[in-house]
Amino acid sequence: MNKGILLIAAISGFLAVSLGAFAAHGLKSIAPPELVSIFKLGVDYQFYHTFALIALAFSGQWISSKLLSWAAYSFIAGMVLFSGSLYLYAFTGAKWIGPITPLGGLCLLMGWLLFAIAIWQSKARG
Repeated sequence: MNKGILLIAAISGFLAVSLGAFAAHGLKSIAPPELVSIFKLGVDYQFYHTFALIALAFSGQWISSKLLSWAAYSFIAGMVLFSGSLYLYAFTGAKWIGPITPLGGLCLLMGWLLFAIAIWQSKARG
């Protein structure tokens, strides 16, 4: 799990930097400020959860729990749904995308909860 999660985190970090640069230089010339702000919020949350994935991958050194994998899957789904829906909305302005964002938020919350439970239930190693 650790290597795969780290790889996904590295790709996510690359994409977050790329999308952030696009928002700062390209998007602001073609979209209104409120949509650029929404796009940047998606980038911020993608970064936060990229770092969370890295923490999960390394915490496997001290915590042995399948909950870590489930937390990682929740973070990944949350980033796709939450940040992805914000990116899509910023590009299209389509209102039907709105209900997807809270589903992504719930996935992100679930990831943090699963991570906390894994920590709470863990027994100290070495």
